Parts: sequence; C-alpha cells; structure tokens
Amino acid sequence: MKKQLINYETLLKVTKVISHSRNPEEVVLITVESIKTALDIMGCSVFLINRKTDELEVAASYGLSDEYINKGPVSALRSIALSLEEGPVAIYDVSDDPRIQYPDAAKNEGIASILSVPIVVAGRSIGALRIYTSEHWEFTLEDVNFVQAMAQIAGMAIEMARQYKGLKDSIEILKTMRDPKVFPRVKLAKNINT
Repeated sequence: MKKQLINYETLLKVTKVISHSRNPEEVVLITVESIKTALDIMGCSVFLINRKTDELEVAASYGLSDEYINKGPVSALRSIALSLEEGPVAIYDVSDDPRIQYPDAAKNEGIASILSVPIVVAGRSIGALRIYTSEHWEFTLEDVNFVQAMAQIAGMAIEMARQYKGLKDSIEILKTMRDPKVFPRVKLAKNINT
C-alpha cells in the first residue's frame, strides 16, 4: 500500500463512479476495484451477511485469486467478527492471529495484513469491506478513515441500488397486472342472482 494521505480528490473520484450505478452487483464491483487502485494494495473484497446461515458471502473482490475467494464458507461469527459489531479491525500479521478463519489460505495467497471495516446501513451491519496487503502494514488513521468512508458510501449505494431494483421490479409487475393479455377482465354474468 502506498504511504500517502488519501485526499478528497481520490474520494470524489471513487464516489462519483459508485453513485452513477443503479445495479447492486455493479456497485460492489466498482467499489472493490476503485479502492484497490486508489490505495495501490494487493486486493479488496466486499462481503455481505447471509442472515440465514450467518456466513459472509463474497459480493465482489478484486486482486484476489479464485482459489482464495472459494476457500470455504466464511463465518460471520468467526472471521474477524469484531469488525461487524464494534468497528474496524486491523490485523498486522495474518499468519499469527486467531481472528483469521483460514490462515493457511491467506499465507498461500501472499496476504500479510488485513483491514476489515463494517458496512452499515440504517444502523445495521450488512457486511464487511476488507483490504489486503502483501506486505505487513500498520494501518494509519487516514487509511482506516478512508476505508470506513468508502464502506459507508458503498453501503448507501448498495441499499439505494437494491431499492431502485425493487421499485423497478414492482413497476414491471404492476404493468403486467394491467395488461389485458395477462389478466383478462372478468366479465360478470348477466344474472348473478339466479
């Protein structure tokens, strides 16, 4: 990761790209690619919580191998769980930290350090944004603040895109219901009382 002060120009560039999308999948892809590029890091991923299984599901990643992404189910209760409840968690050495669920997979991938921050929407954690470095890194307050800001913006953009998609789907359903070919009007019998 470059030791640089993340400036407003970088933040504006990334948020402009994210804010122009109305597709949740595109929002998370743009987010991870933009953050990886802006910070010049090894990789970035967005995980969303599956409330039924308590697993973190990869919504998008950039810079990580398919082997690492598909290493196994990621437990929201075991894998850097504090970042979902209490805020950012920085891990300096992934090979020697009990909060890492798959330390061997991280080592094989060449990951040295991870920063995990929650993605919060309306006061509720919906997932985590994680950045990965190939060299041990002591994350600065500026790094953490930038990634937190991006997680908040991504959370809002994901939620807005989901709502837009839901609204669009609802409109299509209503249009279908109005279509006489799909739902022909019911003709009343002339003599209902007989």
